[in-house]
Amino acid sequence: MTAKEFQQIADRIPHLPGIYKYFDSGEELLYVGKAKDLRKRTSSYFTKTFTNYKTHELVQRINRIEFTITDSEADAFLLENALIKQFKPRFNIDLKDDKSFPYIVIKKGSEYLGPFTSVAKVRELLTFIKQNVALRTCKLNLASTNIEKGKFKVCLEYHLGNCKGPCEAFQNEQEYADALQQVRNILKGNIQPVIQHFKNEMLQHAANLNFEKAEWVRKKIDHLENYQAKSVIVSKHLSNVDVFTILKDGDTAYVNYLMVNNGTIVQTHTVRVETKLEESEEEVLPLAIVQLRETFNSLASEVIVPFELDFELEGITVTVPKAGDKKKLLDLSAKNVNYFTEELRKKKILQLEGKTDSQKKEVLYQLQQDLQLSEVPVHIECFDNSNFQGSYPVSAMVCFREGVPSKKDYRHFNVKTVEGINDFATMKEVVFRRYSRLVKEEQGLPQLIIIDGGKGQLNAAMESIEELNLVGKVTVVGLAKNEEELFFQGDKQSIKLPWDSESLKLIRRVRDEVHRFGINFHRQKRSSGTFKNELENIKGIGKATAEQLLKEFRSVKNIQNIQEEELTKLVGLSKAKKITEHFAARKTV
Repeated sequence: MTAKEFQQIADRIPHLPGIYKYFDSGEELLYVGKAKDLRKRTSSYFTKTFTNYKTHELVQRINRIEFTITDSEADAFLLENALIKQFKPRFNIDLKDDKSFPYIVIKKGSEYLGPFTSVAKVRELLTFIKQNVALRTCKLNLASTNIEKGKFKVCLEYHLGNCKGPCEAFQNEQEYADALQQVRNILKGNIQPVIQHFKNEMLQHAANLNFEKAEWVRKKIDHLENYQAKSVIVSKHLSNVDVFTILKDGDTAYVNYLMVNNGTIVQTHTVRVETKLEESEEEVLPLAIVQLRETFNSLASEVIVPFELDFELEGITVTVPKAGDKKKLLDLSAKNVNYFTEELRKKKILQLEGKTDSQKKEVLYQLQQDLQLSEVPVHIECFDNSNFQGSYPVSAMVCFREGVPSKKDYRHFNVKTVEGINDFATMKEVVFRRYSRLVKEEQGLPQLIIIDGGKGQLNAAMESIEELNLVGKVTVVGLAKNEEELFFQGDKQSIKLPWDSESLKLIRRVRDEVHRFGINFHRQKRSSGTFKNELENIKGIGKATAEQLLKEFRSVKNIQNIQEEELTKLVGLSKAKKITEHFAARKTV
């Protein structure tokens, strides 16, 4: 669908909240999205300039638009989430969590508690329960008639203190039900009621002058309090909350979830989310929150997150803490997600570094064969561009030698000659700078250069290779984002390596490493205040307003073409006038 074709149907799309669905000519559902204003949101796909080739691909495939009006944006969000789960459209976010989670069965077929993040966690809990709550482990039919007839005798478990002997009526139904309730409390991380239960039992034994049993119960209380002390992270008085943090690395985001009950972390889990259309952290996190809360059956009425979200669920409070116990929990979640991603990276590197020299060479020989290279790619370099919400461009290059990272050869690039966001010009600049220097210093050239991006980036890189007279001396290949397809300049057909091939695994490691390296550099630049875009140079426009505008309109270039009325809706009349006057003055210069 072209912009002109969209304009012919735009009037039929209302300025109301809801969800929209994009279909191709074969009636395949391509994408589902939510919107506060359906017409404004759908029109943005046909009026904005996108740097992501996936978004271009989506727009080119759209043949029909369908929409559903909802009562509120919150309802639209819930409907969007349900439709993505049901239809799994190819251009929507994909939350990768194939892990199956264990449950603990309290009553067969009727009561399940969980899920739990690992079998080890379940075993730990069951061992702890067995040490503190006396429950039978036998499968005897303890119908009241069988007990009254004296069909059963207590076993060794009773004499060891692990069971209270319901088979001989030493423990009645109500007492056994009370014990089950203690198990439920422990499994839910609600330790305090269990401690209080045992304190009451201890006092009862003491009142009956049964000091040996009272001492035995006291030891259980000590054990429970010690367990609670190890589990409580910030405050015993904190209400039940869910804590989420997110770390975005290129087209992949990682979301950590901490389920907190009464100050105790009872669950922790990190999931991987594959983004498709340059979705921001603010767009990814709400979808992950809903799915993780459903997976772990959360009933918490408060969600703690690192930044404000355009997110609303009935009965749920969203908190962005600045200090105190909740901020400590948020920091802990951030520590978990950073650890998770770092471990993933190390694991990928160790998988290759753990191979013998002959195994490493086999991978490189296989890559040479798969890409039909003239030389074995013992020296590989990979480039990637990075920007933040359509502004602040930087680039990064990583180097692999003999199939493993050569960090001393990594390079960061501050873009010098390109104004605004232009991925193609940026790629041309940094490739030229890198290899003009290697040629000048007579250093060895890589056998394989990977350009992380679409055909536009590859063609831009090849312009520099041609200017430097390096055609035939190096091999340059493009790597399509998300699809993991490789292509050479001028080829109509891409190369699709087998998903589990060692060649593609190596390419993934190289790509993931350049993403990590580039994003870390970008974060450092942003946190140090190095970046300052044109908007911040306008008197009366601060950093917060500039970032708000960039989030909405993606780039300074787009903002300068926005009508004053539309800017007014977002930042108010006074600031809108200053922005339009600034760009109008620049055009007359």
